[in-house]
Amino acid sequence: MTNIVRDSEVVELNNPPAFRYGERVRAKRTVRNDGTYAGKEIGDILVKKHEEGVVVSIGTFLQQFYIYGIEFFETGNRVGMKRRELEPLDLGCEEEDELPSTLPRRVGGRR
Repeated sequence: MTNIVRDSEVVELNNPPAFRYGERVRAKRTVRNDGTYAGKEIGDILVKKHEEGVVVSIGTFLQQFYIYGIEFFETGNRVGMKRRELEPLDLGCEEEDELPSTLPRRVGGRR
């Protein structure tokens, strides 16, 4: 059995998660199956660099890191990724509500 090498001495769990449920993110690198993704061959590409997705779950790993379950739009794959592997998507809009409304936002004036 091989030893697990920790990425850093930082314990992310001392702080709140960097991303929220439903937040859109982008992969910083290509991710291949290391044998832990069922239904795909080892080495198959699961996520392409710059592919966009949404946070659907938040877990932990080694009592040190948050692991974000990301469902990617292009491939439909759901992959667990660390914070350093992701970047938030800047949608160029104001902070979104906690629960999105089904009604479109009005801009100025009355109806």
